[in-house]
Amino acid sequence: MRHAIASVLALGLAASAGWAEEAVKNPLTESPTWQDLRYDVLGEATLEEAEGPLSVKAPYRAHDAATVPVQLTQTDPEAQIRSATVVIDENPAPVAGEFTFGPGMGPLDFEMRVRVNQYSNVRVITETEDGLYMTGRFVKASGGCSAPASKDPEQALAGMGQMKLRSFGETAAVSTPRREAQIMIRHPNYSGLQRDQITQLFIPAHFIDTIEVRQGDEMLFTMTGGISISENPSFRFFYNDNGSTDLTVKATDTEGNVFESTLPKSLDG
Repeated sequence: MRHAIASVLALGLAASAGWAEEAVKNPLTESPTWQDLRYDVLGEATLEEAEGPLSVKAPYRAHDAATVPVQLTQTDPEAQIRSATVVIDENPAPVAGEFTFGPGMGPLDFEMRVRVNQYSNVRVITETEDGLYMTGRFVKASGGCSAPASKDPEQALAGMGQMKLRSFGETAAVSTPRREAQIMIRHPNYSGLQRDQITQLFIPAHFIDTIEVRQGDEMLFTMTGGISISENPSFRFFYNDNGSTDLTVKATDTEGNVFESTLPKSLDG
C-alpha cells in the first residue's frame, strides 16, 4: 500500500512539475484583452497559422517589473524579417514598440527591456515576405509602469540623451564579421503613471518615441516606442559588420528633443 501511495505521489509530483514546465513554456494564454486590441494592432491583416520565424524569451516571473528583458531570436534562417511589433496586452499603452530591421541585422538576435504593469501576455507580431506571425510569452509582473524612477527628476533630466555603446567583439560568420553590441540611452522615459516621491504629484509622460541606429549609411534598426519601454532604454543585438568604423544613433522624445551620437565600434566605445 505504501508503495502504491508513493507511486501515486511520485506521479502526481511529476505531473505537477510537467504542468509547471508547460506553464513556463506556454507562449501565450487566453486573453480577452487581445480580442479588443487585435483590430487596433492588426487592422484587417490576418496572422499566418504556421510557426513563425522567431522565438521570444522572457521571464515567466519577472524580477523587476520595470525592466523585464525580452529577447527575439530568429529560428528560421531563411526568413527575411522586416519588422516586429511588441504588444503587452494589459499595459495602459499596450504597443510597447514597433521595430523595423535592415538586412544587416539578420539572422535577428535582439533584446530590449520593457515595463509590465500586471500579469500579461507579451506578444511579438513579426512581418516577413510571407506574411504576419505571432508568438510571445506570458509574464507574471506587476507595477512596472508606475514604479518610481531610479533617480529624482532633476538628476534624471540632467543626463538625458547621453548614449553609450558596449561592443562584445566579433563572431565568425559565413562571409561577414558579426558583432554583438549594446546601445544604452539615458532617459527617464516617464510613463505618466509615476509620482514625484516628494510632492506625490504625477510626473507628466515624457519618453523616447523614436530611435534610429545606423552603421555608416546602412540602417540597422528603427523603433517607434511608447511608455512601455523601460527607463534608460537599452538594446542588445547582433549585426553584420559592413566595415564602417562607427554606429550612429538618433533618438527623439515626446518633448521634441533630438539626441544624436556617433559611437565608435571599438570594444570600449
